[in-house]
Amino acid sequence: MKYKQAFNRLELLTGKEALLRLNSTHVIIFGVGGVGSWCAESLVRSGITNLTLVDSDKVCVTNINRQLQATTETVGRIKVDVLKERLLAINPSASIDAQCRVYNRDTADSFNLPSYRYCVDAIDSLSNKVELLMHAHSAGCKVYTALGAACKLDPSRIKAASLWKSEGCHLGRFVRKRLRRRNFSGDITCVFSDELLPNSGENNSVCGSGQCFCPKSDNPDFDWCSMKKQVNGSVVHITAIFGFFLAGMIVKDIVEVKSSENLKVI
Repeated sequence: MKYKQAFNRLELLTGKEALLRLNSTHVIIFGVGGVGSWCAESLVRSGITNLTLVDSDKVCVTNINRQLQATTETVGRIKVDVLKERLLAINPSASIDAQCRVYNRDTADSFNLPSYRYCVDAIDSLSNKVELLMHAHSAGCKVYTALGAACKLDPSRIKAASLWKSEGCHLGRFVRKRLRRRNFSGDITCVFSDELLPNSGENNSVCGSGQCFCPKSDNPDFDWCSMKKQVNGSVVHITAIFGFFLAGMIVKDIVEVKSSENLKVI
């Protein structure tokens, strides 16, 4: 890897062999918003050099409070493109594949998930989330999923567990219900919080009501704002910790492999 000095502190912690495994492992992240964007940055700063980013959205002014790539200068730009620029500024020798696309049942097979060792699910859409979890698991990826990160303030209540054992999270309950309907019983690790706060403020930007600030999608079939039944409040120290948790579990899993023979490197 070029710019080896930049990863000196990482190598001191993990050792050279583990760093080489990090360099050669392929990861794909679906959704690079408040959770996925911080996960991506953490992975690249932790030695991952083969990363695919999938998201169909553009940066909205309402993203600025919690999404890594969202600034007053990037509003209206494609999220994955802005994030790719940021990640390459951290490690110019990294291979970052930015795909401005939607993951759903119709596009699932086009992502070639068997070519990735790890899959991160940071998708908001319930139906697409369930589809991805089943597809990635059957493809042999090690899957980590983020449950609901909105309506929370207490970072001490964030934890990781089996998806089947998450507690106090409405999204987790809905995901499990749909997975059971499709007879899925695989074990997937999730990040969740059992905290649930109500929205307290007045919202003068109501997605789906014609009063939304968000840039219009180039594809009207995937205008996510018009599909939202409710917009929930969120804060960066929660969404970022969710993202760091996801990245941390991947890094830990790679570092703890005793032999590269035990790790599927693509």
